[in-house]
Amino acid sequence: MAGRSPAGVSVVARALSVLGAFDERHRVLTLSEIATRADLPAPTALRLIRQLVEGEVLERTDDGAYVVGRRVWRLGLLAPVQTDLRDICAPYLQDLQAATRATVHLAVREGHETLYLERLAGRRSVPVVSKVGSRLPLHCTGVGKVLLAWAPDEVHHHVLRHLTRQTPHTITAPAMLTTQLARVRREGYATTVEEMSLGACSLAVPVHGPDGDVVAALGVVVPSLDRERTRLSAAATVAAQGIGRELARAAEFSRLAAGGWT
Repeated sequence: MAGRSPAGVSVVARALSVLGAFDERHRVLTLSEIATRADLPAPTALRLIRQLVEGEVLERTDDGAYVVGRRVWRLGLLAPVQTDLRDICAPYLQDLQAATRATVHLAVREGHETLYLERLAGRRSVPVVSKVGSRLPLHCTGVGKVLLAWAPDEVHHHVLRHLTRQTPHTITAPAMLTTQLARVRREGYATTVEEMSLGACSLAVPVHGPDGDVVAALGVVVPSLDRERTRLSAAATVAAQGIGRELARAAEFSRLAAGGWT
């Protein structure tokens, strides 16, 4: 029953219950929604929320609701999976940036969005809206299209029902996007032309894990793809394949370590 706050429940436990109110389907919550989902009295929830906002664990939106703050993201980067992936990818991202002079992205899918794990700024003047830790739509970014192309059917269906327009060039027709995603799977790379921001084009390729699944996407952002599509695709593919080999080695090392050395 909502509004119950048993005696003896620690402040930490109550704060965790507030954070636990957020999930993939509840990313933005009001005070009353948090109180209900955390099973706390509204005054208690408000007091905890204020402290969490002050500590940058939660952030308040312009309309008075609450979202998970960047401090939680920074802590999440310390988790072994994200840290290992970023560490393994780092030298390949640097090589790709040096070879293309473009802004380079490493991203994974989180729910129905693209989550950016790394960004290396290029030496070309291109408008880029992504930041490390930011989330952008799957349907209008290069890395997002790659992740969407290999995503489960549930994700496909959800995204196709929510094709928001970011620029005049954003694809918002489900049939057109479905055709494009089939081509991404066939050709092994995705492109965008000013679909997320005007003046920016992108090309992205999948990063395959040891079992063959697509675990991440690697992308570059440039002013135009007219004369560079083949070169950028080749460079990004080489980098992604190198990352894939490193992930396979890391998985094999973990397997051997878990099984003991003979």
